[in-house]
Amino acid sequence: MKNILTLLLATVILFSCGEGKKNSLENVLSSNNLELMRQKRAEIVEQQQTIHDQLVQLDDAIAKVDTVKKVPLITTFKAKTEPFNHYFEIQGNVTTKDLLVITPEYNGILSHVYVTEGQKVSKGQTLAKIDDGGLSQQLAQLKIQADLAKTTYERQKRLWDQNIGSEIQFLQAKSTYEAQEEAVNQLNQQIAKTVVKAPFSGTIDDVITEQGSVVAAGQSQLFRLVSLNNMYIETDVPERYIEDVTKGKHVVVEFPVLGKSIETEIRQAGDFINPSNRTFKVEVGIPNSEKNIKPNLTAKLKINDYTNKEAILIPQSVISENAEGEQYIYTVSEKDSDNIGVAKKTIITTGKTQGDVIEVLSGIENDTEIIKEGARSVKDGQSVEVIDYNEAK
Repeated sequence: MKNILTLLLATVILFSCGEGKKNSLENVLSSNNLELMRQKRAEIVEQQQTIHDQLVQLDDAIAKVDTVKKVPLITTFKAKTEPFNHYFEIQGNVTTKDLLVITPEYNGILSHVYVTEGQKVSKGQTLAKIDDGGLSQQLAQLKIQADLAKTTYERQKRLWDQNIGSEIQFLQAKSTYEAQEEAVNQLNQQIAKTVVKAPFSGTIDDVITEQGSVVAAGQSQLFRLVSLNNMYIETDVPERYIEDVTKGKHVVVEFPVLGKSIETEIRQAGDFINPSNRTFKVEVGIPNSEKNIKPNLTAKLKINDYTNKEAILIPQSVISENAEGEQYIYTVSEKDSDNIGVAKKTIITTGKTQGDVIEVLSGIENDTEIIKEGARSVKDGQSVEVIDYNEAK
């Protein structure tokens, strides 16, 4: 009897193996039998559902037994309101109000040059002398005639005051005297033009015309005089900043060649927009106590065009964007004593950027805890563990 049972079991196993091999996926695919393939697919779907149900049961059982949950590890920081100053950058050149090429007011020979290159001069100091071509001798003669006319007038006036002589004699003497005085004054003015003087205090940067040269009034260049006390930067600012860039706005000026930067402000903003390039002029005052900032030096200006005294700033690196073009970040809420919380996807609206940070206009408030490291790997509603919290961004 035992042998019969063993023989029957072996027969069933062989038959089952044969049927299993006959219904294998390879055989079904190669059979080209549509009904058989549909049956095989239904069988596999049923097996898949069974496996899924079993996995759910196992996950539930594990969740009840496992006291240490496997959650993503993240770091966070809290959003804080703080002053935010936005700057835009633009190029400019240094110049000065006190930079002048001096030309003569009189035609003649440059008879004397009293200064040299690099010499510091004061306002009104004599720089050069032009030969007056005999005007000094003419002046001497006119002064003699003027003295005589003055004496004649004074005597005639005394007589007239005593009712002696005629009125016409008195008036003629007075007219002659006044004419001589006017001639002397005019000649003095002409001679004064032969003396070249410094219009302001500064340094003789260049002696352009040498002594002995013939010079022409208003044409010949004699000296270049420069002062480094009244320095400023002039630049063209695009018209879109017309309302934001005004007198008194803060400016950071960098001089790449000197390797230095200074803080200053706009001292003048133009009211005229250039129609050719749609810009307006801006002047930025430059303190120059060390005298190392020179005219035509290139500078980079960072001009304050926007200020928010209570802005929320976050790193740009924590922001993502969805398919609709909305920006979002992940925040943490419902955090317990073990630093386990829930990640929440939060849509935000952003404003201006400055460096690595960006201004958040809406979506979060002061003290909102934001995920920093690990933000790219969490999902909305997922449990997370905060392993590091920083006050700073």
